[in-house]
Amino acid sequence: MRPRIGADVGGTFTDIVVDLGPDGPLGTSPIDRYPSTKVLTTHDAPERGILAGIETLAAELGLDLGEVDQIIHGTTLATNALIERRGAATALVTTEGFRDVIETRNEGRFEQYDLNIVQPAPLIERRHRYVVPERLSATGEVLRPFDDAAAERVVERLADGGYEAVAVGFLHSYRNPDHERRFRDLLRSQLPDVAVSLSSEVSPQMREFERFNTVCANAYIQPLMASYLVRLRDELRARGATCPLDLIHSGGGLVSVDTAAAFPVRLVESGPAGGAIFAAELAAAYGRDRVLSYDMGGTTAKIALIDDHTPQTAKTFEVARTMRFKKGSGMPISIPVIEMIEIGAGGGSIASVDALGQIRIGPRSAGSEPGPAAYGLGGGEPTVTDANVELGRLHPDTFGAESIELSPAAAAAAIATGVGGPLGLDVGTAAVGIAEVVDENMTNAARVHAVERGKDLRGYSMVAFGGGAPLHATRLMDKLGLDEVFVPPGAGVGSAIGFLQAPFAYEAVRSFYTTAGDFDHEAANQLLDELEAEAETFVRRGTDAPLAVERSVAMRYRGQGWEIPVALPPGPFDAFASELLADVFTKAYEEFFGRAIDDVEIEAVSWSVRVASIRDRPVARTTVAADRLATPSTTRPIHDPAAGGTVEAGVFDRDELAPGVGVTGPAVVVEAQTTTVLGRDHVAVAQPDGSLHITRSRRTAGGAP
Repeated sequence: MRPRIGADVGGTFTDIVVDLGPDGPLGTSPIDRYPSTKVLTTHDAPERGILAGIETLAAELGLDLGEVDQIIHGTTLATNALIERRGAATALVTTEGFRDVIETRNEGRFEQYDLNIVQPAPLIERRHRYVVPERLSATGEVLRPFDDAAAERVVERLADGGYEAVAVGFLHSYRNPDHERRFRDLLRSQLPDVAVSLSSEVSPQMREFERFNTVCANAYIQPLMASYLVRLRDELRARGATCPLDLIHSGGGLVSVDTAAAFPVRLVESGPAGGAIFAAELAAAYGRDRVLSYDMGGTTAKIALIDDHTPQTAKTFEVARTMRFKKGSGMPISIPVIEMIEIGAGGGSIASVDALGQIRIGPRSAGSEPGPAAYGLGGGEPTVTDANVELGRLHPDTFGAESIELSPAAAAAAIATGVGGPLGLDVGTAAVGIAEVVDENMTNAARVHAVERGKDLRGYSMVAFGGGAPLHATRLMDKLGLDEVFVPPGAGVGSAIGFLQAPFAYEAVRSFYTTAGDFDHEAANQLLDELEAEAETFVRRGTDAPLAVERSVAMRYRGQGWEIPVALPPGPFDAFASELLADVFTKAYEEFFGRAIDDVEIEAVSWSVRVASIRDRPVARTTVAADRLATPSTTRPIHDPAAGGTVEAGVFDRDELAPGVGVTGPAVVVEAQTTTVLGRDHVAVAQPDGSLHITRSRRTAGGAP
């Protein structure tokens, strides 16, 4: 196996990991298999940070880029472009009479009783939206023929408008894409350099508001992402890398650069998806079938649920929410995605005091420019990282980032000015307030995410990774009442390692309405075959490995406004399939909601097929108990919430903890890219694979803080 490289661009740090393979020169241990580095993200040109990190790591390992077999990349660039509205000059062309769909939205209100509610602004303003006379029925039949003359006049107006990208979304095109394709042909004949996105290709699903938003988002970021990906690929080739550059998409699979450039909206949650895969891999290795994935980086914290070693997925999600935790306050994107909740609670999240005298964390972040005050790079506002420095959890002697010299004095000054002064608190108390608020924010996010999916977190295990999660994991474990936490080897760069563990995969989705009572099994078989062929085409662009196929359908009772996913058995449907479809839906509905509903017609709405390359299962592992306790070489004071104040904590180097060695809290376990904090009631045991397995040494009542 030749080396592979994973590159994860986050809001604060860019993580680079090399997979040396099980037979690599550094050995077979997971600790040695994934050497890595972190560099500050270069927001003006993200490829510079990637290239700098790769060159640094290649020099340390004596690695020739010409020997690298694959480079896998995940990025926040698409997400940031949508949040900050930094995309291309984009127009929307739609069916006459439906120009304002993305502005009128639907009846959903994220604040039901707010009479002065302000809905998020549409991505494309009204003056940039155009219409063509045409109309299809919900079954794809032509009700009003496509008006070629009117379409040509629209193309002329688009030429005069100087647009870089055009989104095309016609009514019911998910059932019949002919009109959208005709307009694309007209547009390309006159404006061949303009990027064109069709809703029938980007998101062929019912519900015009979500579909139109998705195609608008794809067109809006397409020129930016295509330019960036080509630039990165050319720079890598100039440095001797001849291997493919692949991207991880929001659904947790890999796609080629060409596919990513055509459908960049599928990259919106690419980095967090890698983290969920990383956690799922560890869950499978240790046989944990209920896992809470907790990924905290420099800008955000991401929480996902993993059941039966598989991250939960969804067909829609929201980006750029204007109100935290408020569904409907963001931009809906209807693509397959690993389901998670993401909040502004990273190390660089800025702490402030609101008009009511309450400490607020995020969503603003110091990012990498200027960064937390403690970094000494020009930041002056207090952040979560600054609070952790003040509380002794992070220390200049053990921080591990070679390019950053932590300044406790700068952290203290920022906390005093931004939080302590306005509240009349000393620096230490203000830092405790910041830490407790961010921990409670993450705890609430986890609870909300679980409740919305009908899950009880009792009995779940946590996998903590990212530069910030191990600092806060034990506090969240206590607040949530969890029994154990795993901090894997390479936790600081977990998402990038997850990229290297991801399969090539693509999920094709299309709406097709039918009922269980009047099931058109022949049309369903044809649709599923087409979806499988479509997904396999994308996957085969990156691999010729054996493939696995998963099929599902979104179903509901008549009269309901939303659907639940239902897994389908393999093989084609036959004339008796209606009864099978009703049975599998009823079982799934009972699992979701506790009971089924009798004598109500069952509807099937959208169908999906996921094709993925088959990967080897991880080697099974079992946790080992402590056979001896480590003795710290030094100590330092840290704040321990369980003790109610400052305690003297042992400092341990993670690299020196042999398998079976236990560490009792209060303690800090330091490594190059993160730090694990143990309170007085926690004990960690080093595992043979390099993981830290953390449990409570004295159970707090009901897991209460």
